[in-house]
Amino acid sequence: MNETTPGDRQTAEAGTTPVKLRLRFPAVALLAFWGATLAASWWDKPYFVAFMYALVSTGLITLLFLGWWWFNRGLRMWEKCAGFALLVGEAWVVGRFSHRSINFFTVWLVGWPMVASLIVAWLLVAKRYRFSSARIGLAVVVTLGWSYLLLVRFDSADSTLKTKSHWRWTPTPEEQFLAQSHAGPSTALTPRANGLALASSAAGDWTDFRGPNRDGVILGSSIATNWAEHPPARIWKRSVGPAWSSLLVVSNHVYTQEQRGEKETVVCYDAQSGDQTWIHEDNARFDEAVSGAGPRATPTFANGRLFTLGGTGLLNCLDAETGQLVWAQDIKAASQANVPMWGFASSPLVSGEVVVVYAGGEADKGLLAYKIQSGELKWAAGAGASSYSSPQLTSLAGVPQCLMLHDGGLTAVDVATGKELWKTGVVMKGAPRSGQPRLIEGNQLLVAALGGVGCSLVEISKNGEPWTVINKWESKDLKPEFPDFVVQNGYAYGFDLAMFCCLRVADGKRAWKEGRYGRGQVMLLRDQSALLVLSESGELILLAADASAHRELGQFQALDSKTWNHPVVRGDRVYLRNAEEMACYSISPKPKSSSARD
Repeated sequence: MNETTPGDRQTAEAGTTPVKLRLRFPAVALLAFWGATLAASWWDKPYFVAFMYALVSTGLITLLFLGWWWFNRGLRMWEKCAGFALLVGEAWVVGRFSHRSINFFTVWLVGWPMVASLIVAWLLVAKRYRFSSARIGLAVVVTLGWSYLLLVRFDSADSTLKTKSHWRWTPTPEEQFLAQSHAGPSTALTPRANGLALASSAAGDWTDFRGPNRDGVILGSSIATNWAEHPPARIWKRSVGPAWSSLLVVSNHVYTQEQRGEKETVVCYDAQSGDQTWIHEDNARFDEAVSGAGPRATPTFANGRLFTLGGTGLLNCLDAETGQLVWAQDIKAASQANVPMWGFASSPLVSGEVVVVYAGGEADKGLLAYKIQSGELKWAAGAGASSYSSPQLTSLAGVPQCLMLHDGGLTAVDVATGKELWKTGVVMKGAPRSGQPRLIEGNQLLVAALGGVGCSLVEISKNGEPWTVINKWESKDLKPEFPDFVVQNGYAYGFDLAMFCCLRVADGKRAWKEGRYGRGQVMLLRDQSALLVLSESGELILLAADASAHRELGQFQALDSKTWNHPVVRGDRVYLRNAEEMACYSISPKPKSSSARD
C-alpha cells in the first residue's frame, strides 16, 4: 500500500521528502556497482577491458539512477527538476574549476557514482529517522560530494587505471623538482661547448630505444648475479622532470627527455655523478590525465647527433656534445596528424642518411623519413592512423626494411624510398598497439597484438617480386600489451598482462607463468643468461633466463613510484628512471668501497 500515515502527512507538510519514497532499487543497484568494481579490481585484465568496464559500469549506474529518479512516485516533479538541476549544475562547476588533472570526463567517471551513493544513503537515513529538513540535507550532501573533487588532484593512473589522490594545494613532484632546480646554480642549465667531439659510439654504449637493435638485449654485461653476496650499491639518485622516455648512455653521457613546466626538454647528465651537463628547451607541453605529463619517446644517438621526438610532435636534431640545435621539424605538418590521445611516442630510427619517425593520421602519411643532415622530408609512407610502437629496422630475404606496427597491422617499407614491401595483421582501428617486432630465425617475426590480444609468429619470404606472409601461430599465452618482450634460446620472456611468463617460440605454448610485477619492463643480459626486470612499482628484479622455471636471483627497491621506463646496463652500472627520479646503481661482481651519493 502507498497510503501515508498521519506522521507521514505531518512530515510532508513540514517540507521533507515523503517516507513512501522507494529506495530499495537504487540501493541494490549501487551495492552491485561497488561490489562488481571491487571484484573487477582483483581481476588481471587488459588495459582496454579495464577502461571499457569503467565506461560501461558507470554508464549503466548513471542510467539506472536517473531512471529511478525521474520515474519514481515518491518525488514531486518540481523536486525531480530541482534535484537534477542541482546535480548537473554543481558537476559543471566542479569540472570547470577543479584541478587540471580533473576534467568533465573524470567528474562523471569518478564523481557521479560517489555522489549517487551519498544521495541514496542520505535518503535512507532521512526516511528512517524522518528528519524535518530532508531536502536541505540532500542539497548539503550533494554539494559536499561534488566539493571533494574541488579539493583534490589525481596523479596519473597506473596500468590498472588506479590513481592516487592528493590535496590540491600540495605541490606535485614536478613542481617540487622545478623549485629545487631553480634554486640551483644557473650554469647547470646552459649548454656547454668544451671542444670535445662526440662523433661516434663505442662498444657497450646504449644508443637507441631498447638498445642498438631495439630488441632489449644487453651485451658485454658484467653485473653480479648473487645479490645476497654482492648487493647493488647506489652511485647516485636525483629528481627529474616527468616523462616516459628511457635513457641513452654514450661515453660518459646520459641522455633523456623531460617535461619542466611549459618547457619540453632534452637533458644530458654526467654518467658518473648524475649532474646536469646541458639542457635543450622547447616551448611545448604534453599532459593528459591517464599517463601524466611529458615526452614519451626515447632519444636516438647517431654520428655525434641526438634525434628526439616530443609528445606534441617536435622532432629535433641536436649536437650530442653541446645540446645545440642543428635542425627541427614539427611532424604534424608533414603528416597532417593530430596529437594522439597519449602523445607522440615513436622513438626516432636512424638508418643511413635518414631518420624515420611515426606520426600516424588519416592522410596516409604516417611514416616519415627526414634527411639527417638538413631535416628535409625525403619520403612519407602509409602505415595506419595510430601507433605507440617505434620503427624497427631489420633485414628479410636480404632486403633492408623498416617495420611499423600500427592500428592497421604490420607494414614493411623500403627504408631508402618508403615503398611498401608487404603488410599483414588484423585491422584494429584506433587500437593502441605498441611493442617492437622481433626477428627470430632469419625470416620469422614474433609480434605482439598482430591478430588481436596476444602474440603471433609470422614467416616472411620472397619468391621473385611478390612477398609472402604466413601466419605460423597465434597465442594468448603471452599478452604483452604495452611492455616489450625478449627472446633467448627459443623462448620469449615477457609480461602476460601483469604476470611474468615464458613462452616457447616454436609453438606459442606457455612454459611457465609466475611473478606479479605489474606492467613492467624486461631486458636480457644475454652473456649472463639473466633477465633484468623493472617492475611497475620501481623494484629491480634479476631472474634467470630459464625456460624450466621462474627463478628470482635478486630483488630490491630501486625507484619509489610508478615506473614504465626501460632500464639500461653499461658494464656493471644500471641506469634507470621514471617520471620523478633517475638513479645509477653499481652491481659489480666485486664489492666496491665507493660511497653512495644522494
